[in-house]
Amino acid sequence: MSEKPRPPLPPFTRETAVEKVRLAEDGWNTRDPERVAQAYTVDSRWRNRAEFVTGREEIIAFLTRKWKRELDYRLIKELWAFDGNRIAVRFAYECHDDSGNWFRSYGNENWEFDGDGLMRRRHASINDLPTKDSERKFHWPLGRRPDDHPGLSDLDL
Repeated sequence: MSEKPRPPLPPFTRETAVEKVRLAEDGWNTRDPERVAQAYTVDSRWRNRAEFVTGREEIIAFLTRKWKRELDYRLIKELWAFDGNRIAVRFAYECHDDSGNWFRSYGNENWEFDGDGLMRRRHASINDLPTKDSERKFHWPLGRRPDDHPGLSDLDL
């Protein structure tokens, strides 16, 4: 088990799985690598596209690199499926590079949690779509997505 529980804990119900997904979305939207890394076990293993990451230090380094490149990052995650200590999500995020080129990235993640609610495995498959500023869908101020902003199922993506 891990050092500090991160509720909600497995086994997940639909309600607690939705809550866990929203907590993850909120964390990633802070763009704070140190804060985000605390949701993962110290030996967490990731596959993110073609990159393999192990442990919190590598997670922090990965996210630091990511958010130096992906500016004005805004993310929406949505529950796809859950069972026991596993959750599958679909997601989309928008960001731009330092030249002002916008992208919308789509993907799926498979998550596995330990008994204390920390994620021990994360497998992400992601596709990037160049887009225009005028085609953006995620227009809230940086940080947490407002509760009244449409989710992925409500947006025409």
